[in-house]
Amino acid sequence: MSLTRTNRVGITVFVVGLVVAVASCLAMLYGDLPKQVIGILIVVLSIVLLLMGIPVGVAMFGAALLGLYALSGMRVVTSTMEGVAYDATASWSLSVIPMFILMGMVMWKTGLTTTAFEAARRWLGWMPGGLAVATNFAGAALAASSGSTIGITYALGRVSIPEMLKSGYHPRLAVGSVAAAGTLGQIIPPSLLLVVYAGAASLPVGQQLLAGVIPGLILAFAFAAVIIIQATLRPSLAPRVDMSGVTWAMRMRSLLGVLPIGIVIAIVIGGLFAGIFTATEAGVFGMLAALIFGVLYQLSNRTPWPEIWHMVRDSLIGTLTGTASVFLLIVGVAVLTRAMALSQVPNFIAREVTELGLGRVELLLILIVAYLILGMFMDTLAMMLLTIPVLMKPLEAVGVDPLWFGVFLVVMAEVGLLTPPLGILTFIVHRIASDPEANLGRQISLGTVFLGVAPFALAAIVVIGLLIAFPQLVTWLPQGSSGN
Repeated sequence: MSLTRTNRVGITVFVVGLVVAVASCLAMLYGDLPKQVIGILIVVLSIVLLLMGIPVGVAMFGAALLGLYALSGMRVVTSTMEGVAYDATASWSLSVIPMFILMGMVMWKTGLTTTAFEAARRWLGWMPGGLAVATNFAGAALAASSGSTIGITYALGRVSIPEMLKSGYHPRLAVGSVAAAGTLGQIIPPSLLLVVYAGAASLPVGQQLLAGVIPGLILAFAFAAVIIIQATLRPSLAPRVDMSGVTWAMRMRSLLGVLPIGIVIAIVIGGLFAGIFTATEAGVFGMLAALIFGVLYQLSNRTPWPEIWHMVRDSLIGTLTGTASVFLLIVGVAVLTRAMALSQVPNFIAREVTELGLGRVELLLILIVAYLILGMFMDTLAMMLLTIPVLMKPLEAVGVDPLWFGVFLVVMAEVGLLTPPLGILTFIVHRIASDPEANLGRQISLGTVFLGVAPFALAAIVVIGLLIAFPQLVTWLPQGSSGN
């Protein structure tokens, strides 16, 4: 059987990656290299292993352990293996991770997320591109109550893509707005990426979560502006929807459907800001509220108890697997951080940045380009966790607030979810749009989805520029709160 072109490319990438990985290992073990060079080879080996398909946590853990052996011998490797798993994960603040995952899983599995789009449609459908705008703000509401990017994308895509296509929307705008709305899930709290960043950078989780609120809202309004501008300049992209049948009474009733989501948002974000809850307590109470409302919602739909239990069980299983993968990443980045500290690479980069005279703005502009390139080839968490140990010292040298940088990093990671060739959300939306029930018989290509998300990715970069110019947009809320 002849190999397809895709298979040949995959085999070539694997072989080249294997050669580079073996060469890096031999160079570290037998090359008698300076510490900084070994540190750089650790990062190179991690990236190569990732491109070969090795899981993120395993790739970082393996490369860092080899680097530790090359830098300091077996004694340091042994002490790291004995203590790092406990030291990296035995933190009360990290217990919020399974709570946030379970909260999002329950809201998704029990169907609470399906009410958000209908409420937004009734209130915003009259605007230019109203259904797409409704999708966008429904995504923002779901982001503030679940934090699951993939869950939000599936929930919105299944409902809003057929609705928009039925109303005559161009497929490019329909799928683009769904993908953009999904990205809000990791910037508006509760956000797992912000929690993981806070753990890796040794920052208070509550303050880091609050730092994402204002930038997340700005991003949601920026995406809405992109939709309205496109629909105004090219009305054929989004024909006006007849809203004459939607009364004010129907609008008010739709708010009852999103009341559970609003309560979960108030518990998590309001509790953090008011100092009533720590991040972990907010996660627990938010999860309990989501579970209670999810079960009541299913009971109101006359769902039998065995089916409800299956939903809860699936949510628990998804939470266990998701939590395990996140904690493996945290262990991997802890070992990588130790290897980077021994190699002196962060100090070397900080010294070079200072000697080059790069200021805060110049360094951040360089990082925008670097993260756009990394986002084309690397998983979101891998891109974040590989660069945190390397960049914290240089960023500190030019006066970048680590809370601010967490938001910058997550927004750039979310842009990576949209851009080719590894734009994961783009592929998810394309998969949803390939279902005949969703696309109403219209073929929607992957290229159409990438074209649809391009204006939103550009808007996110503009928002990043705004945050660089006015960093207090990020730091004001956590500084003004009394939460933990």
